[in-house]
Amino acid sequence: MNDTKALEIVNKIFKSVFDKENNYSLDTLLEKFAFDVKLPKQVNDSTTNEITWADSINSGRFITNKNMEKRDEETGWMLPKKEISNLQELIDIWNTINLTTTERVYDSINVAKSDTIYRCENVYRSTDCSDSKNMIYCDSCGNSEFLLASQRSGTCNFCIRCDDSKDCSNSYNVICSNKVSNSLFIQDCFDLYECMFCSHIASKRFCIANMQFEEQEYYEIKKLIIEWILNSLMHY
Repeated sequence: MNDTKALEIVNKIFKSVFDKENNYSLDTLLEKFAFDVKLPKQVNDSTTNEITWADSINSGRFITNKNMEKRDEETGWMLPKKEISNLQELIDIWNTINLTTTERVYDSINVAKSDTIYRCENVYRSTDCSDSKNMIYCDSCGNSEFLLASQRSGTCNFCIRCDDSKDCSNSYNVICSNKVSNSLFIQDCFDLYECMFCSHIASKRFCIANMQFEEQEYYEIKKLIIEWILNSLMHY
């Protein structure tokens, strides 16, 4: 996974959600859409000084999963016993082996700048994701494909900013909802298709702000809303 591949994935998501090409850089996408998503932080491997990515940075001392396994195979992690005269000596010894493992990627392929990834493919700068493909800037998502800047969601596809939701597709800014498709700005809803700015409703089509619209006028307004989302410098 590299920046070019990540942008290719983002472009497919944009085409599905907005029917538009993505013109943003990865840095701008991070600032505009993933500004509040918990993502791995850049740190340095304490044994090699190489750049790596960690979910937790509290310890301040790190080692990549690859380098940890390499030492385990070559010399092991056990130390010879020695006399210890005080607690500080014990802590100093502990600090030589107490390294936080980074870039923990298991049974996955094509993963970059990520930590705690399980059985995934094509993942960029994400954490705690499993059984998923084509994930960019995501946290705690599973059984999903083509997600951007999404958190704590499952079985979702082609979504941007999908949080705490399930079975959603082709949608933007969906929160705490289930079975939502082709929609924008949805919160606490179920079974919506082509709705915008709706909350606490179920089994509706072509609604805006919980008001029923005709299909044609709905799509006319949706075009304006998409332009507003993409052209605004604010976070939504």
